[in-house]
Amino acid sequence: MRVEARQVALQSRSPQRPDDLLIEVEEADAAAVDQAIGLAREAASGWTAASALQRSAALGAAADTLAGAAAELTGLMVREVGKPLTEASAEVSRAVGILRYYAQQALDPDGETYPGPLPSALLLSRRRPRGVAGLITPWNFPIAIPLWKAAPALAFGNAVVLKPSPEATALALRLRELLAPALPDHLFQVLPGGAATGKAMLERVDCMSFTGSVTVGHQVAVAATERGIPSQAEMGGLNASIVLPDADAELAAKVIAGAAMGYAGQKCTATSRAIVVGDPGPFTEALVAAVQGLPVGDPAEQGTVVGPLITDQARRRVVEAAEEAVADGGRLLTGGAAPDRTGWFMAPTLVDGIATDARLAQEEVFGPIAVLLAAADEEAAVRIANGVRYGLVSSVFTGDLDRALRLADRLDTGLIRVNAPTSGVDYLAPFGGEKASSYGPREQGKAARDLYTSTRTITILPQEG
Repeated sequence: MRVEARQVALQSRSPQRPDDLLIEVEEADAAAVDQAIGLAREAASGWTAASALQRSAALGAAADTLAGAAAELTGLMVREVGKPLTEASAEVSRAVGILRYYAQQALDPDGETYPGPLPSALLLSRRRPRGVAGLITPWNFPIAIPLWKAAPALAFGNAVVLKPSPEATALALRLRELLAPALPDHLFQVLPGGAATGKAMLERVDCMSFTGSVTVGHQVAVAATERGIPSQAEMGGLNASIVLPDADAELAAKVIAGAAMGYAGQKCTATSRAIVVGDPGPFTEALVAAVQGLPVGDPAEQGTVVGPLITDQARRRVVEAAEEAVADGGRLLTGGAAPDRTGWFMAPTLVDGIATDARLAQEEVFGPIAVLLAAADEEAAVRIANGVRYGLVSSVFTGDLDRALRLADRLDTGLIRVNAPTSGVDYLAPFGGEKASSYGPREQGKAARDLYTSTRTITILPQEG
């Protein structure tokens, strides 16, 4: 007897009120993926033939629509992924900025000219779109990350098929609805689903951009390489902030506390390690006070900085990491337990006294937990900072520009920030890491076109009469 395959129901619930079901949809199976990509490919042919001015105008119109729906999207983001209100509002504003930035970049030069083999010959290169860009995105930046991938893909003439994280399904579907009036039919599509949906996409698209875990990112890169299509994978981080002796301890502590614990530490750019050069006492005291002063609570409230974790499983990982660190001889400075309240909340947690090779100092937990590590001098601080498999972002706190530049030259991360939180990202500049944190070309800024376009070199010789 033949058993018919059944589509899986996918649910998205609010992490602060798990009984609040936002949406329930069927997961896109291989047939649905095949149909969507076929329609996208048809739409891409017309979009590629459109002028750059038309593409620019469409992205500008999409930005205006998104700006008009800012309050609605902010509220939905707070509800679906538990992002604190202030951060959610800032993310929507950034998303509008991303669309407007790439609306202008669509008008940038699309190639270069070179000296030809003859004075009257023409040798040039031109950028062409790949076709259908597949995007797999996480829940923690549910509007900004899909758009910092989709906007350049669209600007350069591609169609887009997005598979969002299941925990951000409602936001992705609403984003599609908002963009639809500005774009040709089927040009931007959303396929709800899990790993099977992503795998089916990867087998059919012309390029792939992924943001998520190291394990899955490596699988995406291998599968894309086997197919012979370009890919990029932005993965984990175990980001370090180095505090030099001349730094303002209280100011550095305030910045690092927010970078480590804001949005419950659920950012690949969150600070996981604070490395203190010299006497750690004054900074440790200031950091504990700063962390304990962060408002924890309902993300819909204006002052909240630390909301819930995305799932109960995510919260358990943080609790277990704190317990393991203490069992290994570490000292719990603050936090370490889940409060007795509805939702997946966790007290912001700081640990010190563990070895640099302890699991908490080597592996990303993705939650509101950070470790303090002492370094005798700058050399030791750099060794500790670089002594992990990740290499996304690091920061240095100092008033000495020479020392900052010296350390910046030696830190093995894709982004280095001085007297600034590790968690900041500028969409007009290249974004990406080293080592296990990233694979493929950089995202954002003008670097984004490297994934979404290929280069054609054209030689034109004069016709001899």
